[in-house]
Amino acid sequence: MPTMSPETLSLAVVLAGTGAGAVIDMRTRRVPNAVTFSLAATGLLMATAGLGPIGPAAALAGCALGLALMLPGYLMGGTGAGDVKLLAAAGTLLGPAMTLWAFAFTLIAGGAIALLIAAVRGRLWLTWWRTIDLIRTRGANSGDIRAVGENNRFAYAPAIVAGVLIAAVTI
Repeated sequence: MPTMSPETLSLAVVLAGTGAGAVIDMRTRRVPNAVTFSLAATGLLMATAGLGPIGPAAALAGCALGLALMLPGYLMGGTGAGDVKLLAAAGTLLGPAMTLWAFAFTLIAGGAIALLIAAVRGRLWLTWWRTIDLIRTRGANSGDIRAVGENNRFAYAPAIVAGVLIAAVTI
C-alpha cells in the first residue's frame, strides 16, 4: 500500500482543520477554540514525531508568525480572534516561510471575498471608503465595522483556507 509523503499528510491535515473552521465560521461567524487548538496540537505533535516536513522549532515559529501577522487585523476590528488563532494553528503545519505566503494569499482572497459580498449587499462604495478610513485612522473607526446593524461582517476563515491552499500548490 502506498504511503503519504510528509508534505501531503501535512497539507491534508491543515486543509481538514482550516476547512472545518471555515464551515463552522460560515454557519456561526465563529471559529471554535476546539478547532484551532486541535489543529495546533496536531501540527506540533506531527512535527515532534517527525511525521511532517518541518520540525518542532519551525512549527512553533510558524504558529508565532501566523499569530503576529493576523493580530493587527483583529486589533483594528477587521477579523475575529478565531481567524487569528486559525492561521496560527495552520502555521504549526506550514512552518514560517509557508505561513508568510499563506497570509499573503489570504489577504488577496479575503479582499476578493469582501468585495464580492459588499457588491452583492449593495455596499461596495461604503465598504471601500470605510476600509480606507480604517487604514488611514489605524483602526479608530473600527466601531463602524463592528456595528451590529451595518450588515458588513462575513466569515473570514474561507479566505484562510484559500490562502493556505494557494500557497501549498504554488510555492
